[in-house]
Amino acid sequence: MITYRPVTPKEQSLLQSYGNRADNWEEIFITDETTLSLIQNCRFYGRVRIGALQFSMRKYPHNPEGISSSVLSNCVIGDHCSISQVHLLSDYTVGSHVTLFNIGEMTADADDISPLTVINENGGRGVVPFPGMTVGEAYLWARYRGRGRFMEKLSEFARKELKEGLGLIGDGCVIRNTEALRNVLVGSAVDNPTLITDCVSLVDGIIEQGCWIESGTIAHRFVLGEHVHLAFGLRLNDTVVGANSTLCRCEVGHSMIFPAHEQHHNNSFLIAALVMGQSNVAAGATIGSNHNGRTADNELHAGRGFWPGLCCSLKHSSRFTSYTLLAKGDFPAELNITLPFSLVNNNPQKNQLEVMPAYWWMYNMYSLKRNNTKFAARDKRVLKTQHIEFDILAPDTVEEIITARHLLREWTSEAYLRSRNEGTAVKVMGHGMEHSKRPTVILKAAEGYQAYEEMLIHYSMSLLRKSYADALPPASLGEGEREAHWENIGGQIISKPDIEQLISDTEKGVINSWGDLHDRLNQLWQAYPEAKLRHAYKVLCLITGNKTIDSEQWANLLLRHAKIEEFIQQQIAATRQKDDTNPFRQMMYQDQAESDAVLK
Repeated sequence: MITYRPVTPKEQSLLQSYGNRADNWEEIFITDETTLSLIQNCRFYGRVRIGALQFSMRKYPHNPEGISSSVLSNCVIGDHCSISQVHLLSDYTVGSHVTLFNIGEMTADADDISPLTVINENGGRGVVPFPGMTVGEAYLWARYRGRGRFMEKLSEFARKELKEGLGLIGDGCVIRNTEALRNVLVGSAVDNPTLITDCVSLVDGIIEQGCWIESGTIAHRFVLGEHVHLAFGLRLNDTVVGANSTLCRCEVGHSMIFPAHEQHHNNSFLIAALVMGQSNVAAGATIGSNHNGRTADNELHAGRGFWPGLCCSLKHSSRFTSYTLLAKGDFPAELNITLPFSLVNNNPQKNQLEVMPAYWWMYNMYSLKRNNTKFAARDKRVLKTQHIEFDILAPDTVEEIITARHLLREWTSEAYLRSRNEGTAVKVMGHGMEHSKRPTVILKAAEGYQAYEEMLIHYSMSLLRKSYADALPPASLGEGEREAHWENIGGQIISKPDIEQLISDTEKGVINSWGDLHDRLNQLWQAYPEAKLRHAYKVLCLITGNKTIDSEQWANLLLRHAKIEEFIQQQIAATRQKDDTNPFRQMMYQDQAESDAVLK
């Protein structure tokens, strides 16, 4: 706690001799550790409080402590800061060890905090940002709009959190060569600071610790989780961005993006979308603005692992299950892809949509397994307030696979009946996946169905063997019905009954603040491993058609899992070998030594 005191008449004279001016010197406060000679050529308006200053050169960046050539109005400055050439710093609380250099404007207004019109451009899913908001909490607010009392309570919680406005720069932050920051809150962490630099303009935003915002970024009305990187001319508005995400050289608006999202190419365009993380938007993708309604109120919802390929153009409204890979193409109608881990292709020559289920498992195992580890490895967060499931196979994606197998059985049965009646070849057709009259053809339906079963066994056996090795798991895990409804809440996977209980407790006042809601989400995360274990056991029961697993079935499952593990390793090696033996890749190098040095 910093203890400020008014300047004495003698100290006032000294400050004036160093070129400083104030409209009322009685409103200027310092500490006993404030070296006055380090405050030079400044203008003070209203109440200004300045912490300790000493003759010291900061290690990073290389700026000396002190306040110079700046205009300060109604500010609180922490200890050991370096503030220079800030044209206007108004209504901000600045933490300790902060660097502010060459900034046009930093202003805040507690009564001028705009809601974020996320996911839908018409504002019907608007959320009010507040300090500490996670993308999961923003999702609950935006998604459950039909629960009026729940919405009222969340608004009430936010008003309590926003009573002091957003004008805050946390400890250790570095902001330099920047145009403007208006109503921006930057999280506090000396050992995990945020860097804002090089022609940046930020308005109405909340920035958690460890972010890096640079090189012409323009962002209005936004929330950033920990370790988000914005750069190279990004235009961002009305968007919540989850932790460990990168957005560069593109336009993103009215969206909600869960953690571990990558979008760093020119012409990438993401508007009015919900993207559930672990995703990658390739160059030239056009996702948004292409509304099929009379007004701009359509949406796109994509499960985690969403990957639209180069130059994809999509229509709103569309929905995609987890780990959907879109081949390059201009998709002419709205899509509802219900087969996870699939490859989706627009075939204009045959005038049909083509979907290959379980494509990742069958043909891109290396990428699938890499995704399973890279997101966790890249997680550099310190606070980790947003809980994240990094495993590609979890209750949410597994339930999508179970639904997909049911659909494939139905569609395959229809195809055989049709072929017998018409005397034609069996051609499996999907239903409800494109809003058009042209056919949707399911490629390799039988292989995809089998791959899905392997994925279910791999999910269940990996979890159970981790807890019980090769011993038969207790039959008690099979008690009760399998929970088939799970939802991705900002990266945290929660069962539908638990979400309904959370909403109900909020409506009744059992949960009565954002802190209480944080605590409930923490409790659910602590209980999640056991819930996932029970779910895995019941998935095996579904596959075997039994309520419990006996010793003989367990032995068979162990053998099948061993074969699946062997298949995974073979596929990983085969996938990588395609790169290593590609002559067009190797022709770039004079010899193997150069190739090894470059590709190590």
